[in-house]
Amino acid sequence: MDPRPRVVIIGSGFAGLYCARALKGAPVEVTIVDRRNHHLFQPLLYQVATAGLNPSDIAVPTRSFVRKQENLEVLLGEVAGFDLARRRVFLADGGEITYDHLVVATGATHSYFGKPEWARFAPGLKTIEDALEIRRRILVAFELAEREPDPARRDALLSFVVVGGGPTGVELAGALTEIARHTLASEFRAIDPRRARIVLLEGAPRVLPSYAPDLSEAARQQLADLGVDVRTGAMVTGIDAEGVRVGEERIASRTVLWGAGVAASPLARELGAPLDRAGRVKVEPDLTVPGHPEVHVAGDLAAAVRSDGSPVPGVAPAAIQQGRHVARDIVRGLRGEPRRPFRYVDKGILSTIGRGRAVGEVWRFHLRGVVAWLAWLLVHIFFLIGFRNRFMVILEWAWHYTTYGRGARLITDTAEQWQLVAADAERRAREAGVAPAGPEPPPTSPAARAPEAASGDRPPTVH
Repeated sequence: MDPRPRVVIIGSGFAGLYCARALKGAPVEVTIVDRRNHHLFQPLLYQVATAGLNPSDIAVPTRSFVRKQENLEVLLGEVAGFDLARRRVFLADGGEITYDHLVVATGATHSYFGKPEWARFAPGLKTIEDALEIRRRILVAFELAEREPDPARRDALLSFVVVGGGPTGVELAGALTEIARHTLASEFRAIDPRRARIVLLEGAPRVLPSYAPDLSEAARQQLADLGVDVRTGAMVTGIDAEGVRVGEERIASRTVLWGAGVAASPLARELGAPLDRAGRVKVEPDLTVPGHPEVHVAGDLAAAVRSDGSPVPGVAPAAIQQGRHVARDIVRGLRGEPRRPFRYVDKGILSTIGRGRAVGEVWRFHLRGVVAWLAWLLVHIFFLIGFRNRFMVILEWAWHYTTYGRGARLITDTAEQWQLVAADAERRAREAGVAPAGPEPPPTSPAARAPEAASGDRPPTVH
């Protein structure tokens, strides 16, 4: 008897994971390949970046989630390329995987519009690592401001610039105001966190440009009510370690966050298919690669269009629907049935701005304020994977709502923090005309606690 067809799914995001789940019980063998061992709920990633949730609250190990699906295996590995003619997937470590059906759903990454050098100064938000780095930068900025004697440099440390007025940028800006105005308000002595400046820059004429104009205006007004300096039509022309340049104006800021551009995963180029300007694969109506009906592309990697020619939005519900559609089409093919074109069912969009503040469109009804915020809460709880995650997020949000507290405020990687302290100490020494001797190591370092232990041996004794 011939072995069952093998379906290889690259990526365990919404599209990949929901495709795999929809193939449960189908007469196929399913293999998920991902360079990370977890499924990440990206819509709540900004809450990790702003210390509202822990990473484990919005992520679930892929193996644990699919352990009961007998026709599925999970492989940890990074895909380097494909041989579509021979139906091979090449891994970065030299391994190969054969397939009968291939589903590529590796999502999107950051786009800096031809300025990759900006990435080191303005991190984006796509992974848990990104979120933890943003969280570190935000918290360290307040800590350094507490000990900064120079008013101008203190103001730069307490100025936060978010580039991009889409959902990610709006959510980050709103959360930053809550951290400054409430969470940290009474925890410092030398500074008043409530005086922190949050600037949101959007190059388009309005924030949330993909939303209806009245909802964009409602979002702008709610951000302004929170104290966010919202600037539209603001084209960023430069970013460095000291701030942002908008046209001829310079905004001094030591913390710049990027939420402006999105580009498809570079793996799309390895398929040899036509790509759009964002690097997404121009798929056929059934989400297959032109000339290769056995190769499917789903999620943010697919440049899919609706019947009216408008693009399918890069949102979680669309990726879920595409993943399920691909699974159904694979099963139809095994039965000898014709495939069907993908039809996106738009159930609406929602974006939160802060406590009791949100905007959204659900089944053509425009929502704003508390009603939109409650709808946003319910939708995100519903789409979270795993009972534990839903339970923990509900608890965290309830505690957060009643106390304004944000419990995930640990700074665990302080190497860059102490580099900044050293640089500032050297600067002050130069300004004072004193040769810098270098700052002493932090008291928690091994060198500070036991100098002779740092080298592994006690110094020799001279008699």
